[in-house]
Amino acid sequence: MGIEFPIKIGSKNARADIALFERGAAHIQESVRILVECKEDAVSHTDKKDGIEQLKSYMAACMNAEWGMWTNGKFKAVYRRPPGAAGGALEEPNDLPRFGGTLDEVDRPTRDALLSATDDNLLFSFKICHNHIYVTDGMQKQPAFFELLKIIFCKISDERNIPHPLQFYATAKEKQTNDGRLTVVNRIGKIFDHVKRRYSAIFDAGDTIKLEARSLAYVVGELQRYSFLATGIGVKGKAYEELVGANLRGDRGEFFTPRNIQRMCVQMLDMRTTKEEIILDPACGTGGFLVIAMNLLIEQFHQGGPPKMTATTQKAVADKIHDVASRRFFGIDINPDLVKASKMNMVMNNDGAGNILRQDSLLHPHQWDDAFKKSLAQALGVDPKGLRGPGGLALFDVIATNPPFGSKLPIKDRETLGQYELGHVWRKNSAGRWERTQEPHGSQYPEILFIERCWQFLKPGGRMAIVLPDATLGAPSLGYVREWLLQNCRVVASIDLHPDTFQPRNGTQTSVLILQKKSEKEKSQEALTGTRDYSIFMAELLAMGHDKRGKPVYRRNEEGEEILFAPEDGAGGKVEVTARGVTTGRVLPRQKRLDDDTDIIADEFLEWKEQAVLGW
Repeated sequence: MGIEFPIKIGSKNARADIALFERGAAHIQESVRILVECKEDAVSHTDKKDGIEQLKSYMAACMNAEWGMWTNGKFKAVYRRPPGAAGGALEEPNDLPRFGGTLDEVDRPTRDALLSATDDNLLFSFKICHNHIYVTDGMQKQPAFFELLKIIFCKISDERNIPHPLQFYATAKEKQTNDGRLTVVNRIGKIFDHVKRRYSAIFDAGDTIKLEARSLAYVVGELQRYSFLATGIGVKGKAYEELVGANLRGDRGEFFTPRNIQRMCVQMLDMRTTKEEIILDPACGTGGFLVIAMNLLIEQFHQGGPPKMTATTQKAVADKIHDVASRRFFGIDINPDLVKASKMNMVMNNDGAGNILRQDSLLHPHQWDDAFKKSLAQALGVDPKGLRGPGGLALFDVIATNPPFGSKLPIKDRETLGQYELGHVWRKNSAGRWERTQEPHGSQYPEILFIERCWQFLKPGGRMAIVLPDATLGAPSLGYVREWLLQNCRVVASIDLHPDTFQPRNGTQTSVLILQKKSEKEKSQEALTGTRDYSIFMAELLAMGHDKRGKPVYRRNEEGEEILFAPEDGAGGKVEVTARGVTTGRVLPRQKRLDDDTDIIADEFLEWKEQAVLGW
């Protein structure tokens, strides 16, 4: 590889960003095989000076350069000059071939040739596809997002269609003609028919892929090289949730929780495969807490390493995941688009749709839709008639949630407020203690009502992790909220989150509380003897992995230099690579590591929990 490689173009001198050569070949212009031009995202591919034409001029000057790629991080174009092509004619394949791969693999990959996405590669491809749909089809961001999700589902379904050959592909020749594009439309349409039958809770029978033929062919060509099944959960989850956040974030206080915070919360809740515990997120958004909880349980299934995924093993694992998800994972959200996105997130990550339902969690249960109550009761194995009031909701063992919060979203409905103790006015008595009156609030912040709703949803002894604004935990006027918490819950842990946790979109200071619901017996005893002293785990998150602009922040040494760590993947820092029928071991390069303390806090908490008497 040559970086800033000098190229002579007529009488002018230029520099190619990256030039690649055959191993052992001299680094001269005549030996260049692949050229890559990398631009800032502000540079358009149509730019006269720095656009695609610049790459083409470099390829023309390097007589043996068969391949070229141009990218600005948002758009990518790949070109190939066939050997012996007259007049410098260039083809436009889907991608560069892998080392030792063939052009046929690029056009129509086999399962063995599919690649696992790493780091931000999948997010990059998702953004490219979404932007292409947004521009080419003239759709608004949200419809473009859902059309992309249909195609992603087709991709996943095709990979699972073992042992049949892959049908999710678009060759370079098909993309170049209208007849070829229509062939792709028909091929993908058949896959989508199967998707609709399998995921009838997500897609209607009359749904179709609404993209233009040329747009569909482009997107298929961009995604076909990846193996969604082999790609790590973290990579898929990050790519998916960033895409959702960019397209479905609304004005209802929906600031989606970073994945590392979600994972910390779920790790601290310490769910086990040996217990048939049921988890709920009553404001589930994109389903991040549920996806992470499900995958942590799956990691426990695979202790000692995941099994080799033969067709039989894959089906057995998928059946187990589907069973666990259908019985033990529940999500509720008021936003129908987020409900759909959450279901898709669960399926895309491990084929477990769970029970993701649309409803306003804060409404009085008798105001809930009959269909919602029936679905919820059936999944939990209870009588829907029992879901009449707040007293009949104690059905879950674990809750993990980040409720919408903010003064712009007050709850004013008197019937809704009347069912909550925290929906009433509280005043201090002569002893300086807060007492609840019979007078409902004129309005209340939703996050405060969500604290009590989550408590109502928990079984006695159940536990929750909830993200809350620091004002709720510190404002003098909200002292009654803290009084209610101490009366009804054991405060297990309080984690002061980093100020940049929700940046760049929201600068609200927040904390995570781990709470355990007291039983009526405990509350009655404490009413007589007073609240006993107990330990509370407290921590401050000093490093969150990104700055206030959302840019990643890496670990540094005392001199301020970024630290390079040995890779965590691969045996001894090595990975096997197969090329041209020969398997060799390749040493992986050392890697930067995010400056993120969430795992440290979770580990410290679990160690502390062994000494505390919590009952879980």
